[in-house]
Amino acid sequence: MLILFALLVVALTALYLHSTRHHKYWVEKGVKHDKPIPFFGTNAKNYLLRKSLTEMAVEAYRKYPKEKVVGMHMASWPVLVLRDPDIIKQVLITDFVYFYGRGLNTHEEVIEPLLRNLFFADGDLWRLLRQRMTPAFTSGKLRAMFPLIIERAEKLQSRTASAASEGRTIDARDLMARYTTDFIGACGFGLDADSLNEENSAFRKLGKNIFKIGLAESVTVYLKDLCPALFKYAKLLGSVEGELIDLVKFILKERNYQPSGRNDFIDLLLECKSKGLLTGDSIEKTKPDGTPEETSVVLDDVLMAAQVFVFFAAGFETSSSATSFTLHQLAFNPDVQKKVQDNIDRVLAKHNNKLSYEAVKEMTYLDWTFKEGMRMFPSLGFLIRKCAKKYTFPNMDLTIDPGVRVFIPLQALHMDPLYFDNPEEFRPERFDPEVFDSKLKNIYMPFGIGPRACIGERLGHMQSLAGLAAVLSKFSVRPAPETVRYPRVDPPSGVVQSILGGIPLLFEERKSS
Repeated sequence: MLILFALLVVALTALYLHSTRHHKYWVEKGVKHDKPIPFFGTNAKNYLLRKSLTEMAVEAYRKYPKEKVVGMHMASWPVLVLRDPDIIKQVLITDFVYFYGRGLNTHEEVIEPLLRNLFFADGDLWRLLRQRMTPAFTSGKLRAMFPLIIERAEKLQSRTASAASEGRTIDARDLMARYTTDFIGACGFGLDADSLNEENSAFRKLGKNIFKIGLAESVTVYLKDLCPALFKYAKLLGSVEGELIDLVKFILKERNYQPSGRNDFIDLLLECKSKGLLTGDSIEKTKPDGTPEETSVVLDDVLMAAQVFVFFAAGFETSSSATSFTLHQLAFNPDVQKKVQDNIDRVLAKHNNKLSYEAVKEMTYLDWTFKEGMRMFPSLGFLIRKCAKKYTFPNMDLTIDPGVRVFIPLQALHMDPLYFDNPEEFRPERFDPEVFDSKLKNIYMPFGIGPRACIGERLGHMQSLAGLAAVLSKFSVRPAPETVRYPRVDPPSGVVQSILGGIPLLFEERKSS
């Protein structure tokens, strides 16, 4: 018994020392920060599911308003929160070569198959994927996909009409997630997911499972932060990994590994694969003369499945979150809603009352409104980068080491009265090009900026506008009895923010004029 007790004491002591080994990092660097505590660092509220990681970054940002940077600790690991727009530009654009990684994979040699995608990948894998896939997101490709968007937008109107006729409260978050799921099913897989008609759609369940963050997932995240070496094989996506890889392999074989003419994401990946080995200059390795080494990777079935996964996951969660929050704000701002609907009506009248790529492009006030929704509640609450090599910030006596993660707190920046007057007010006119300050482009960046900006920004933006236009051309939204004016963020949320309990709203059919 004494031996077991002694072993327990030794183990706890070792864990304590391990969990505090970097806690003097910001003290030695002279960076303001809250005092870290053993095992949790400064992130206890997040690990204990009381606040989201975005809320923790916002808290640090607001607590030290005179600082250009603020320190945090996730367990033992140092994190730097950037507050100054010039420093943010340095990290995301000017000195990108020092910050090309996101640092979301704690062990680069042990990465879950589905996390080898464009969003999670770092270094050479990211660069090769980005170079090969960028041409797949041209305006021409977007225009070719748009008929698929319109078909789903019409089904979105039908589902909304059913709820409106019954006077039934509907969760706008779930409604827009179904629309986005169906769009991604068509544009990504060439499949009719039909979650707008089928209540228990398999695709809808898949989307829910990807972002289902329960106690087990939260504990896994914590253990990976606390002791990466011991928990490097712990998986976050085990429940969906096999299912999604099998689905992609099935579709690839069904198409005989040839583009089908559907112009969906699988076709685009097959076009990328047909060009052969992904090769290019390394961002990580250099020759003795300082020039980059050449690097390559094979775009095999599993790597293609990883790209489909992120296309599904990123598009599903971010678009549905942004559109539903915009509807929530319109429900509480009927004057703005009326302006949006007038804008939609005027444009549709010019296009035979049919949604089209050209029509959506002309809905400028709707565009401003959606941008204002993303300002108040950006789907990505923060951007994350990982320092690749020792870096000294210009005009600051601060040098950080490789491995230090950097947060750009979008939620805090977007709601800072220093940049947006009366930030709690929902005012789309802020985004009128005549009045929008170009200096804010390093502050307002819901899709990121620089080489790692969202590759699907235009597609996600247009798909979201089409969904909003489809709903608001036929229906008005207002708060339901159970609607919370200021909904809470779900505490387990990571980089992508999620609303706790959904967004219940009432939809009323508009009268024909």
